[in-house]
Amino acid sequence: MLTFKNIIAVIIVSCALLPLPVTSQAAESKLRNLQDWLYDNHQTELNGFVEMRAGVRTNRELDEKDLSIGEARLQLDLSKVMDWGTLKLKTDLVGDTVDETAIADLRELNLLFSPLDNMDVKVGRQVLTWGTGDLLFINDLFPKDWVSFFIGRDDEYLKAPSDAIKTSLFFDTANIDFVYMPTFNNSNYIDGSRLSYWNPILGRNAGRDFVFDDNQRNSFDEDDSAAMRISKNISGVEYALYGYYGFWSTPKGLDPVAMRLTYPGLAVYGGSVRATLLGGIGNFEFGYYDSLDDQDGDNPLLPNSEFRAMTGFERELGQNLTGSVQYYMEWKQDYDEYETFLPAGMKKDDEYRSLLTLRITKLLKNQTLRLSAFAYYSPTDNDSYLRAKAHYKVTDQWAVEAGGNIFLGADDHTFFGQFEDNTNIFAGLRRSF
Repeated sequence: MLTFKNIIAVIIVSCALLPLPVTSQAAESKLRNLQDWLYDNHQTELNGFVEMRAGVRTNRELDEKDLSIGEARLQLDLSKVMDWGTLKLKTDLVGDTVDETAIADLRELNLLFSPLDNMDVKVGRQVLTWGTGDLLFINDLFPKDWVSFFIGRDDEYLKAPSDAIKTSLFFDTANIDFVYMPTFNNSNYIDGSRLSYWNPILGRNAGRDFVFDDNQRNSFDEDDSAAMRISKNISGVEYALYGYYGFWSTPKGLDPVAMRLTYPGLAVYGGSVRATLLGGIGNFEFGYYDSLDDQDGDNPLLPNSEFRAMTGFERELGQNLTGSVQYYMEWKQDYDEYETFLPAGMKKDDEYRSLLTLRITKLLKNQTLRLSAFAYYSPTDNDSYLRAKAHYKVTDQWAVEAGGNIFLGADDHTFFGQFEDNTNIFAGLRRSF
């Protein structure tokens, strides 16, 4: 329950995270002079922001902390344009009162250049994404940060960085994107250290009392992965084919000896199409998940192969009002073998899992106020998740935001149902430069 103690905690943390008063005119002038000097003398652009965020859980049964988020963040974004390429650096300096840590989070450090007129190459740490889904991912196997998303950080932090080489080739017949990752970059999965989750070994929800560690894949010569996209626009219709060879981005396997989660081998083959439809934009995407380490589906400690598909539609509903809907499904392959070898007492997945999403966005006050709500509902799991936010741009530099992450479910072991105790509200203040 949201108590007076929780509210006071948010106020105290918010005050503690406000080291910067309203920026003085002298400080503003120094910052502009630094930006001008970097650009004039080194052709380097400096941008970024200072941000404070705080939030609390509203329903806490396990021994978890009251605060879901409490942090101060400084992002520095530098871009240097040269005759032969562009060097990019984006890093966040974060003070986290929940984890009681101070870290430097390197988001991007890469070099972009064009060795040929029809070829771009980006080398280094970068944020990668493709596919047609809205907060649903089938052929986008690049790492995500679900912890950041579920505790109320900005949407940009859902996409985690990759250490990769991306090559893009542009032809009249089609465009080709190829990504090679020399070492595996996993998603930031929910292990109990920050958010509670369903633990199938314990048969109950767990949190800080059982942090589920993983066997990291960090061998340079053995744990590489690759992804490819071939795309073409024909008469306004966007077609794409995808391929991926590597590992599940979240730890789907289990090492029973070490009692650690593992990242089994995975290959994915898929496609997508997107086009204007009925006054809006429609899309369809599919992918076959080939579980390389359990192709017969008879190992209960490894994931079965799956077929995944989704379709969506987005259009303007009124002035400054847009809406979108999506339908998503997973079909577990070798389901008979899965049922046969499932350990006694372990909760059983359905052969089919379906998911519906709804997004509504409204712009007000000359588009300075954005109200948004994104809802997931699974009729097969009977659970749901609502992410609602209000974002107000006070000036060109200052913005405030408030929102919540609400989880509901009939059972503790379903995907969204397991997170009910993590329901939270949050607020943030950002000053961009």
